[in-house]
Amino acid sequence: MLQHCVLALALLIPSILGIFADDAFSVDYHLALLGLPQGPATFFHQPYQSSKASLLYTLSERNIVGAVNPKDGSLVWRQPLQSTSNTTSGFLRVGEDADTVVTAVDGQAAAWSASDGRVAWTHSLGDAPVHGLEILELDSGKGRAENGKDAILLVGGTNPSVKRFDGISGIIKWEYEDTIGDAPLQVSASSTSIYYISTHSTFTGGLKIKITTLDSLTGHKTDQHVISSDSELSSTDGILFVGANTASPIIAWTDKTRKLVKINILGSKTVSTFTVESNAGEEIEKIAVHAPRKISSLPHFLIHYQTSERHWAEAFHININSASITKAYSLPKLAGRGAFATTTADANVYFTRITEDEFSVVSSASHGILGRWPQKGSRTSQYAASFPLHASAEVVTKSGSVSAIRCAVVYSDGGWALFLNGELSWTRHEGLASTVAAVWAEVGDGNTLTEELEVEGHANPIAAYIHRLNRHVHDLQRLPQWLQNLSKTLLVGGIFGSKGEEISQAVSAHDRFGYHKFVFVANEAGYIFVLDAGNQGRVLATLKAATLASDEKWTSSNLQISHDGQLTVKDPATGSQTVVQMPFAEKLRSPGFSQSGTVDQEKTLFTITTFDPDSGEIQGRKATHTDIIWRFKPPLGDRLIHISDRTANEPVAAIGKALGDRRVLYKYLNPNMVLIVTASDAKSRLTVFLLDSVSGDILYSNAHDNIDATRSITSAVSENWFAYSFSVIPSSTSPSAGHELVITELYESYLPNDRGPLGSASNYSSMDTASTEPYAIAQTYHIPEEISSMAVTQTHQGITSRDLLAVLSETNSIISIPRYHLDPRRPVNRDATKIEQAEGLFRYTPVLDFDPKWYLNHKREVLGTKHVLTTPSGLESTSLVFAFGGDVFGTRISPSGSFDVLGKDFGKLQMLATVAALGVGVFVVAPLVTRKQVNTQWQVA
Repeated sequence: MLQHCVLALALLIPSILGIFADDAFSVDYHLALLGLPQGPATFFHQPYQSSKASLLYTLSERNIVGAVNPKDGSLVWRQPLQSTSNTTSGFLRVGEDADTVVTAVDGQAAAWSASDGRVAWTHSLGDAPVHGLEILELDSGKGRAENGKDAILLVGGTNPSVKRFDGISGIIKWEYEDTIGDAPLQVSASSTSIYYISTHSTFTGGLKIKITTLDSLTGHKTDQHVISSDSELSSTDGILFVGANTASPIIAWTDKTRKLVKINILGSKTVSTFTVESNAGEEIEKIAVHAPRKISSLPHFLIHYQTSERHWAEAFHININSASITKAYSLPKLAGRGAFATTTADANVYFTRITEDEFSVVSSASHGILGRWPQKGSRTSQYAASFPLHASAEVVTKSGSVSAIRCAVVYSDGGWALFLNGELSWTRHEGLASTVAAVWAEVGDGNTLTEELEVEGHANPIAAYIHRLNRHVHDLQRLPQWLQNLSKTLLVGGIFGSKGEEISQAVSAHDRFGYHKFVFVANEAGYIFVLDAGNQGRVLATLKAATLASDEKWTSSNLQISHDGQLTVKDPATGSQTVVQMPFAEKLRSPGFSQSGTVDQEKTLFTITTFDPDSGEIQGRKATHTDIIWRFKPPLGDRLIHISDRTANEPVAAIGKALGDRRVLYKYLNPNMVLIVTASDAKSRLTVFLLDSVSGDILYSNAHDNIDATRSITSAVSENWFAYSFSVIPSSTSPSAGHELVITELYESYLPNDRGPLGSASNYSSMDTASTEPYAIAQTYHIPEEISSMAVTQTHQGITSRDLLAVLSETNSIISIPRYHLDPRRPVNRDATKIEQAEGLFRYTPVLDFDPKWYLNHKREVLGTKHVLTTPSGLESTSLVFAFGGDVFGTRISPSGSFDVLGKDFGKLQMLATVAALGVGVFVVAPLVTRKQVNTQWQVA
C-alpha cells in the first residue's frame, strides 16, 4: 500500500521540474535587439531556394542587418555594419531565390548568407557615401552570373560612380564614373537596363532630374535625358520613390505643398501628373509609394496619403507599350493613421492595408477586398497611443481569395509586431535599442517593517504599543490569504521554481527578496518603457513623454522618479523638464525614498555639478538654487571626457579597513567627491581631478602621458576609491600599446589608527580651511580589452564587498571584477606576508587577465551596451544589474556569495518530510516515555 502511495505521488510531480536550470540563464535576461527596422529594407524571404519557410530580414536604423524567425520573433542571426558616418540609413537587397542578402552603408558593401549570416564577401569603399543598391534580375541571362546575382552600387564622392559587383566573389566587373559633377540620387534596374539617377541645380534654385541609361553588360552609357522637375523640386526631400527590378520601374516626386504627384517611367521622357484629392485646409503629412520589386510582377503600384486625422490610397497601372500611367481605383478614406504593404505572388500584386483595428487585402487589379481580419491581441499594456509606420506582409491565395496573411508591422513607439491572420504572435520592442537613460523604481505597496519599527522607536511607550497592536491586527487580516497561497509558495515557487507572472499582476506582486523591481528607460524618440526586472525584463508599458520633430532626438536625459510615482525627464542640454505621471504611481517609489517620501538629509546631495559647453567650465551649484558657488576650468587645450561621482545614499558599512595586525586604516569618506577626467589631443595626455563638489577644492590629481584620446575613457567612484581606464600608444619610453586600468584608494592618513588632521574634530565641513586632502594609494593594471563604461555594485547595507562592472565593447561583454583583485595595496615584487594574506592581499602582477568566471553575459553577445545601472536588492548579498544603450541585459550578482539565501539545491521537501517525521515520532514516543516515567516512580516507591 505504501509503495502505491509513493508511486502515485511521484506521478503527480512533473518530471521536468526536477531539473534546475543553470543560474547563467535563469537569474539573468537578454533582449537581443536590432533597432528600429527601415521600411524599404524589411521583407520576407526564403533563405535558400528549397526552403519551405521564410525568414524576416531587416536593416535597422542602427545599421545592423539580421534575420528574425517569424514563428516566435527570435533572432536567427545579426551582423553590425561598419559605417564610416553617423547616418542611420542604409540599403538591404536580395535577389529572387537568392541565398545571400547584400547590404551597403557608407564605406562598406557586403553580402551575407541568408540562412546563418556568414559573410560571403565584403568590399571597402573608403569614406565614400552610398546612395543606392540594387540586385540585377536580367532576362535571358544577359550579363548574369551563373551561380549568383550581381549587385549594382551607386557611390558618391567627388566623382560619383556606378559599380557592378560579382554576386559570388564581390569583384568589381565594371564601373561607370560621372565626371560632370551632378549629385547622385539613386540607381535602378529593369529587366534590360540600368538607370543612374542624379540631380543638378538650376539658377532658380530648383532641381532637375537626370536619368542616365547604362548597358548592364559593359556599363557604357547608352542614353541620357533630363526631366524638368525644377518647378516642383527644391531639394531631394520631395522625391518620393525610385523603383527597381520591375517590368517598368518609376520615379515619383511631389511639390512643396504636396498637392501634385508626378511620375516618370524610367527609360521614357513622359511625365504623368496626378492631383492629390484632399479636403480644403487638410494638410498632407505623408505621401508614400508602394510597388513590387519583382521582374515578373504586374506593373502596378499604390500611393498612400496620410493626414493628421485620416489616410487613404490610390492604385495605378502602367501600360508598358504606350509608357502611360492610369489610375485604376481608390481605397476609401479611414480615420486615424495606417500603413500599406506590397506582396507579390507569381505575377499578381496584392496590397495589405493595416489600420489600428484590422488588416485587409486587395488585389492590384481590383479594389474588391479579398480578405479581412480584425486585429486581436495587445502588444503590451499601452498607456500612449501608437500607430503603424510601415509593414511587410506575406499572403496565401486560394481560389481567387486570400486565405491567410502574415504581417510584420513597425509601430511609432518602437514596437515590431507580427500578426498571423490578425492575431498577435509576438512583439519585439526595438525602440529599446536607442535607450539614452534609465532609472530604477521599486514597489512600495505599504510601509516596510523597518519603517514601522522606526516609527515605534521614536514614539512614547503607549503610542508605540498601540501602533504595534494595530500592526499585528493588520497582519492577521492577511493571514487567510497567506495560508491560501502557502501550498503554492512551498511546492511551486519554493521547490520547483516560480512561474512567470501576468503583466496585470506585476506591480502588485509580492517580492520577498527585492528582485521584483522596475526600470524606466527613455529612448531617442521620446518614449518611456517600463521593464519588469523581476520577470525577465518584460515590457509592462510604453508611454510617450515628448512629441519630437522628425529630425529631433533625445541624445541624453536624466530620469528621476519621486515617491509619488512621478517620473521627471530632464534634458541636460536645454535644461527643460518633462513630468510623466505613471498609471500605477501609487505603487511605485524610488529606491532612495521611503514610503512617506522622506530622505535621509545627511545623505542628500548639497550641490549639483554641471558642465557649461560655452565657457568650457565645470560649475557647482546649490541643489535648490541656480547660483554658481564654484567654477573649475580644465587645463588649457584639454577637453572634458567624463564626470562621475558617488551614488546618492550609498551605504558604508565600515569606516576603516582592518589590517592583518588588528590595526585600522581609516577611509576617506567624503560624500561630495566628484571625479573629472580631461584629455589633451595635442599632448596625448590624460588628467584626472578629484574635487569636493561643495567647495570646489582639488583633493587629488594625476596625469598620464602617451594616451590615445580618441579611444574610450571612462571612470567610476564609490566609497573611498575610484577607477578609470584608458588606452596607451607606443612612445620612446614605453614602446608597447594597450589598455590600462587605474585604481586609487583614499585614506584619512597613511598611518594606521590615525584619523588625520580632523581626527579630533566632532564636526566636519567641506568649507573648513583645515587641510583635508586624503592620502592616496594608486596602482595600474594592464588589461586585455578596452573598457567603454564602468559601474559599481550596490547592496542594501554596504556590507557585501563591491565589484567593478566593466563593459567590453570589443567582445560585446560585461564583466564583474572582484574588488580584491584591484586592491592597490597588493605587494609589489614580493610575495604577501602572513599578515597581508590575512587581509586577502596577494602579489601584484601588472597584467590583469579577465577570468572567464567574471563574464556576466556568459556566451551571449550583448551588442552596443553603453551604460550599466546597479541597485540593491532586498538581500544584502545581492545586487541587481541593468545594462542598456543597445541590447538590454539584466542579472543579479553576489560579490561575496549568497550567504543570506538558501541555494536551489536545498531540499525543502526533504526538510518538511523530516520535520513531519519528527513530529510523528514525538507523537508516538511521548506515551511510551510517560509510561516509563510512571513505572520508574512506582518501582522507586
